[in-house]
Amino acid sequence: MLEEVERWLAARSWRAADRPVQQLLSAKRATGQSVSVVLPALDEEATVGDIVTVIRRELMGRVPLVDEVVVVDSGSSDRTSEVAAAAGARVVHRDAILPRIPAVPGKGEVLWRSLLVTGGDIVCFVDADLREFSADFVSGIVGPLLTDPDVHLVKAMYDRPLGAAPGQGGRVTELMARPLLNMHWPQLAGFVQPLGGEYAARRSLLERLPFPVGYGVELGMLVDALHLVGLDALAQVDVGVRVHRHQDGRALGRMAAAIYRTAQLRLARGHLLRPALTQFERGADGFEPRTHVVDTEERPPMTDIAEYAARRVA
Repeated sequence: MLEEVERWLAARSWRAADRPVQQLLSAKRATGQSVSVVLPALDEEATVGDIVTVIRRELMGRVPLVDEVVVVDSGSSDRTSEVAAAAGARVVHRDAILPRIPAVPGKGEVLWRSLLVTGGDIVCFVDADLREFSADFVSGIVGPLLTDPDVHLVKAMYDRPLGAAPGQGGRVTELMARPLLNMHWPQLAGFVQPLGGEYAARRSLLERLPFPVGYGVELGMLVDALHLVGLDALAQVDVGVRVHRHQDGRALGRMAAAIYRTAQLRLARGHLLRPALTQFERGADGFEPRTHVVDTEERPPMTDIAEYAARRVA
């Protein structure tokens, strides 16, 4: 590990308990910063309501740390929108945001569009499939942004159990993302959960970043932020344990392909790899190929979007 990364680990890795909520409230009042929480959601009726309830009860009711909770529904076929709204979130459908640009499927697409329907100086993203959700997932990662003006992006770090096995979750992280980062962006080797969906950043940074539309958004954002603001502006906070729904091996393969594609685009903008992934399923006549298109599109920095610029002027 680079000496620079060792120093960073000592200086920029914290625990959620290092910053009590009352300290965060004092910093929020002193700086006048506002906080938005965004939950990208697709068919998450079983979990989204509990997450919204905890945030509203703990971080809006008991203490006014969060200013708004927005669920962006990317086309759920279940009651995700109704459950989220009943729990007190403002629900916006992905397709209703910036309709002149047709939406494409993907998590990054939803996160990018969320910048147009939120107002916080600090934007906190939380996956909507978390179980046993704790308010620390939000307060922990917005804390450094409220208290340290030199910090611009904070990732949550946590244990990820796989069933009863502790620390075995995050298979794409260990098999794809971590090797890529260590080999090509060794300054980012200190991140425990580089692909984690829980992170917070200053709007002033997010609006200058391109957003890969699919699963590559977290890796792309981390790499681009490193180049834009430098390692010392990035941080991570330990929030405990993350319990969520795990995807099957084929879905993880497609995720890994999108992440590799995102990395490859950042390594060389010239020669591009074939943007498809073939997997195999056993059928009646043996193994049958299934080819999936890999996400290749990226949305430009939000500052390039006329509607966003007009909103800022207004």
